[in-house]
Amino acid sequence: MPNIPIRNTDLRGAVRLGTDAVTGVVDLVEALHHTIVRLPGRAGAMPGRTGGLTGLVYRSVRGVTRLVGGGVDAVLGRLAPLPGDDGNSAAREAVLAAINGVLGDHLAASGNPLAIPMQLRSEGRALPLQAAALAAALPDAGGRLLVLLHGLCMNDLQWRRQGHDHGAELARELGWTPVYLHYNSGLHISANGRACAEQLEALLAAWPVPIERFAIVGHSMGGLVARSACHHAELAGLAWRWQLQQMVFLGSPHHGAPLERGGNWIDILLGASAYSAPFSRLGKIRSAGITDLRHGNLQDEDWAGRDRFARMGDRRLPLPLPDGVACYAIAASTARRPGSLGERLIGDGLVPLASALGRHDDPRFDLAFPAARQWVGYGLNHLDLLSDREVYECLRRWLAEPAGAG
Repeated sequence: MPNIPIRNTDLRGAVRLGTDAVTGVVDLVEALHHTIVRLPGRAGAMPGRTGGLTGLVYRSVRGVTRLVGGGVDAVLGRLAPLPGDDGNSAAREAVLAAINGVLGDHLAASGNPLAIPMQLRSEGRALPLQAAALAAALPDAGGRLLVLLHGLCMNDLQWRRQGHDHGAELARELGWTPVYLHYNSGLHISANGRACAEQLEALLAAWPVPIERFAIVGHSMGGLVARSACHHAELAGLAWRWQLQQMVFLGSPHHGAPLERGGNWIDILLGASAYSAPFSRLGKIRSAGITDLRHGNLQDEDWAGRDRFARMGDRRLPLPLPDGVACYAIAASTARRPGSLGERLIGDGLVPLASALGRHDDPRFDLAFPAARQWVGYGLNHLDLLSDREVYECLRRWLAEPAGAG
């Protein structure tokens, strides 16, 4: 394994996460113990908790764990930064992105330093959103601004795959200036959309030259965050929304992904028995961002006030593509040729074709991408969308057109 530079805050975050994990497992074991020893109709300890001496043991384990975890965290907080504290490592960034994708909502809610703050970045470094500082950070900034949004469990550095980066190539061939959003993909998509909308407002206000073209490219969840950002910008009356001219979606699950729906079924099955119900907590570790992908939730109203782990149908509110923006959809299929069952059901391995192309039986949800603004690649998986040459040629052709053409 490669050596990964570790920051002081990484260690502190890991200690906090470990403490949370140990107490969580203690809770789970106690709940199972409580279920097994409980007599029918017996009153006493609170649900999932044991009483008497047994309860005291469990409470002691939790208390000691929190005490030790808090003590270690306090000591680490006084340590000088470790080597690598001021630098970035692609391996470290990838690990943090994966952790945030799975547990990012918990990290943010608990104030864990491993939680990724939203930033607009270039070459892995945060961009200042003040005019003079931004001009200094991007001395070659041009009038064509391209913002790229990564997917679940990923980060902005991972737009470079197999030596290729769509943003860098579009800069070289067409003169776009790429800026990459880095965000905690474990948060609700609507929360990231709202924050992204505010970041884009600041970015465009500080952009060092007049903007001639403005486009967004979103991979996977990134496309959903972009759509949510447009919605929030409209509600808040933000200026950038009306400067946006083009959006390209790469494998975005507009109507959800079957893997998360499968995860929801596991929750239901584990909860069906009193003896397996405590283990259903393991299935509920996954983040709000992941559960939003069950149907493609984009608005607060799609999830607020509901148990996100409960088995329920698609209760989203319709949200069409933004008016006045030329929108394009790229989908992939692991099948070698069109027409196979795998093409329809499996798609790129994570996102079915219909979801990536925005197709829905209910016309209120159908995104109706024009035929000329759709493309399907065969023999490709979800990550191949980041590096495939034909995918790039679609991007280059569409983003070379006058805004709104095609």
